[in-house]
Parts: sequence; structure tokens; C-alpha cells
Amino acid sequence: MTRRKVVAVVGGGASGVLATRQILRATGDEVLLIEAGEPGGGLAYGHAARPWHLLNSRAAAMGADEDDPGGFARWAGCGPDDFRPREEYGRYLRAVLDQTHAAFGDRLTVRRERAAVLSDAGVVLAGGELVRADDVVLATGHPAAARAVAVDPRCPDYVDDPWRPGALEAIDPHVPVLLIGAGLTAVDAALTLTADGRRDAPVTLVSRRGQLPLTHTVRAAPPAVPALDDCASLRDVVRAVRESAAQAGDWRAVVDGMRPYLDRLWVAFTPAEQDAFLRHLARPWECHRHRMAPAVGARVAALRAEGRLEVRAGGLRSLVAPPAGGLMAELEAGAQWFGAAVNCAGSGRLPAAAGSFAAGLLAAGRARVGPHGLGLDIDASGRLLGADGRPQRGRWLIGPLRRGAQWETTAVPEIRAQAAALVGNSLLAGV
Repeated sequence: MTRRKVVAVVGGGASGVLATRQILRATGDEVLLIEAGEPGGGLAYGHAARPWHLLNSRAAAMGADEDDPGGFARWAGCGPDDFRPREEYGRYLRAVLDQTHAAFGDRLTVRRERAAVLSDAGVVLAGGELVRADDVVLATGHPAAARAVAVDPRCPDYVDDPWRPGALEAIDPHVPVLLIGAGLTAVDAALTLTADGRRDAPVTLVSRRGQLPLTHTVRAAPPAVPALDDCASLRDVVRAVRESAAQAGDWRAVVDGMRPYLDRLWVAFTPAEQDAFLRHLARPWECHRHRMAPAVGARVAALRAEGRLEVRAGGLRSLVAPPAGGLMAELEAGAQWFGAAVNCAGSGRLPAAAGSFAAGLLAAGRARVGPHGLGLDIDASGRLLGADGRPQRGRWLIGPLRRGAQWETTAVPEIRAQAAALVGNSLLAGV
């Protein structure tokens, strides 16, 4: 009897669930899913998400299967243009995993333990046990959040992780709060801080540019693809996008139309062009690309109009904990006292922001930092590159840690496509 190949999937968030399902559906392999917490949630869709934390993608795009993107909308019983709660999407992912287990239970094992080390023979768990695997798919999610300023994370009035259960609810509603960052995480934190109506002190978001994510329309416009064929440089792409947005009348249609071409554009840019994009255009692009759901945008606008939410540009220069408590922040307009500060910055750069498992890979030379420190380095098929630049046989990467080598790699539709490509082009081929 031919032995089944064993594939270990490290990480049980959205990337891990989508990869697990695709491998089991498309191959005869056994899958060992390794996740210390409850599989299916991850950072974005776990139990820390509250009812007011909505998906920033329409339900029609969020199905688990590449050939059935509308599966989530049917499961939720909602319209294709709806923006559903993120916690509900986490329940959907857990239901998908349950269905997968029911269909392929003889080939799926879930280990509720932490993966510690990657070895030649498989994965070593935190307790020291080696679980053998022919292939390993890393699906460990985002790097750690960036640290905007040097501050002792043990300071009682500084919240380093806004997703830690109860961390935001514990903040006194009568003291002003500083949110470091102005992206979707900061918006989520602001919604939580103001959700129960008890807060009578303002919330301030601060970032270098002071730009909030923009807002989706209630109904999606058909995507409009700009004329990209003749674009030979970053400057050409910017020009084509601006011209197309002017012609389309709604820039959202152009941004959405570019989505399938973003990785091809990214890898075609020179390293200098990529660096220029990161320094000058990445934040404006993210504001246009990763938009707020209409209900969230309306809530944020109302909070600002009421004076309960303020957005400041200029960044944060320093954050000091005075003896009397709270935190003194040095902002562009001067020093200001806050009762609490919350780190809502985006993902940090590697190697400093690598999680424990990725850090172990780097230390052992089994991986190397990818372009611009945004993730780990991979080859065109998704294999990890070692410190020597050589592909690691049977060692694959999926999800946000591909960023840098790719650009569009953090949202469910792209991760779903990565899982399908990984199986179709790589695992099945025995690369």
C-alpha cells in the first residue's frame, strides 16, 4: 500500500483553514493542522472581534472555495453587497473546518498546540514532540505590530495589543485616549472605546499622514481596469490609474479593477520603485484599497462631527509615563497628556516583528527576510527561501508573510487563490 503524504499546516487562522480545505479537496494527502488556539478565528476573525467590527469586503467575495466565492453569503443568508460582522466570519471559517473534517476526517488531524521549530523531518511542538510531515505550509498570519515609539510595554496605561481580551474595555471612559495609528485597527479600537456611550472623554488618532481609510459605496460598481499594458514604470502606473479614475467617475471601480494585476505590477517594479512606493504612495493606496464598510464610515464621521474622535497628522515623537500616571505624548502641536495610549500601528518590519515561529526559521537559516522587510522570502511557486537563497524543498508559505515578495496577499480572495495555486502547481507536482 502506498503511504499517504503528510502535510503539516502551521497556523489555524483564515490562511490555515483555506489551505487545509484546499489540500484535502484536491489531493489524497493527510493534513495535520497545528494551532494552539481555536482554529478558524485568527487575529482578524477571532473572539476579540465585536459586533461593530465589520468585514471591509463584501460578502460576495468571502467564500472559502476558489470556485464558489459566494459560499459565505449563502451561509450567512445575506445579500452579496452586505458587510457582515467579522466574528460571524470567524464562525463561518469554523463551520468550513467542521464540514471539511466531516468530509475528510480520516485524513485531517487538528493539534491544539503551539508549533515551536521547523525540522528536516517535520514540526517540533512546544512540548518537544516531533510531528513528522513531508511538506509544511506556514500560515502564521501577520507580523507583529510596529512600535511607533519607544515605551515600556509594561506601563499600565499603555496597551500594546488592542486585541487582548478586555484591554480596551478596561480603559477609564473619563480620560482622553491616544490611538497610535489611523488605519483599520485604529478605527476598530475607536468603535470599541465609544460603543457603550459611556465615554465622555475624546479619542485621538495620530499618524504621520493623518489619513483614515476611505469608505465603500453601498453598492459595488463594476470594476474598471486601467490601461496598464504600456506601463513601464511606477510613474506610468500612477498616471494610468489617475486617468482611468477620471474617466470612470468613481476611483473605487479602478482600484477594484486593478486588484488581479497588483502582484504582476509589484514584481515588475525595480527595487528603487518599490521603495519609492512604500515611502510615498503605500499609505494613500491602502486608504483607497482597504476601505471601511459604509456603516463604519458613517459611524466614524458621526464621532468626528460630535467632537468625540479627532484625527491628527504629524506622527508621535515620544511617549513618556509620568509618575502621576497616564502618558505624556509629544505630538506635532506640542505635548499632551492622555490617560491611556493604544498601539494600533500596522505590521512591523522583519526581523524585529517576526513571530516566534518565523523568528526561529530566520535564526536557523531556514528562511530569510523578504524584500523591504515586509515578510519572508519565497520563490515564484511559494516555497520558502533559506538564508542561502535556495528554495526549501517541501516548505511553503501562504498569507500575509508573503508580502514584499508579493503585494496583494492579505485578503481572503488572494489567500484563497494562493491555496489553490499551491496545490495545483506545487504540492501535487511534488516540487
